[in-house]
This record gives sequence, C-alpha cells and structure tokens, in this order.
Amino acid sequence: MAIVVLVLWLFTAGAGFYLLVTSNLGRARPATEPAATPATEPHTTPATEPATVPAAAAGSASQAASKREMRRAARDRFDPPSLTAAKNAPAVPGLRSLLEFAHPAFAIVGLGFWLGFTMVHDQALGWIAFGLVTATVCLGLTWYTANTRAARSKNAPEGEPAPAFRTGLVLLHGSAATVTFALAALTALILSH
Repeated sequence: MAIVVLVLWLFTAGAGFYLLVTSNLGRARPATEPAATPATEPHTTPATEPATVPAAAAGSASQAASKREMRRAARDRFDPPSLTAAKNAPAVPGLRSLLEFAHPAFAIVGLGFWLGFTMVHDQALGWIAFGLVTATVCLGLTWYTANTRAARSKNAPEGEPAPAFRTGLVLLHGSAATVTFALAALTALILSH
C-alpha cells in the first residue's frame, strides 16, 4: 500500500509540475517589482467617490451601502497618500510568491520522507510524511484561493495578467492530491499497528 501511495504521490507531483509549466505564472509578474504605484496615483476626494456608486442602486440595502461609503470617504478624506497606499496594500505582501515556493517544496520533501517510509517502514518517517502532505494540501488550497482572488481583483496593476491555470489540470492535481492524502493517512494508520 505504501508503494501505491508513492506512485500516486509521484503522479500528483507530475501533474502539479505540468500545471506550473502550462500556467502563465512565469509571465504573470515582472522580475522586478514596480515602485509603490499607489503613492503616484492621485488621491481621490470624497466628492468623487460617491459618484462611483451605481445609479441603479435604489433599494434600502444599497442606500445603506452608499451611506457607509460616504462615511468612509469622509473619514478617509484627510489620509496622507502613504496611509492610503498602506490601506490598499495586500495583508501579506508576496503571499503568492511564498506559496509558489512552499507548496512544491513541502511536497518534494514529503515525497522524500514517504520514500524513506516505503523502504524502511519506520513509523516516524510515515507520520512526518503525512504531516508534510497535510501542510502541502493546506498550502495548495491557500495558493489556489490567493490566485482566485488575484484573478477577480480589480486592484491589479494594468500590465500584470491575472494568474491562469487550466481548470481540468487543477481538478486532476487536486483530486490526485486528495486521494494521496487519504491513502497516506490510511497507510500510516495501518502500518503503525
């Protein structure tokens, strides 16, 4: 059973590698980060912000939203450009770049521990590999969520395309990872007794 998990883990890694190669991540962000663009953008005044509210919004819920927008605009009117840029910046800068490294790195290290577990059948190696595959799954889901949000974001720089993956490959990689996770847990539990 450990060999089946090893082969499935290799298949998942291969699908993930192919997913990375066929994506646009190599072209998604320039090699050098641009200077702080929010600081160079003109500061909006409260008089211009309510004009962005759609005119068709006539319901009570939309009036409450527009009132909230107006209060926020009045409150933020005196913010310096640096504070405005800080408010518009992502909560964790470089999160996608960190996940692009960490997800495959954890998967490869976990694969190495699982290979050791397959050869030696040492319980510690199996549980370490299972912990790493768990962390890899969490990192992968976080990466997927970050890329989905970046694709939907309207605050992306103009020359930067949104990250794009083929949906079929994402489903193949995700389902193979799910089966790998389940079989790794089952194998580690069975062989630990």
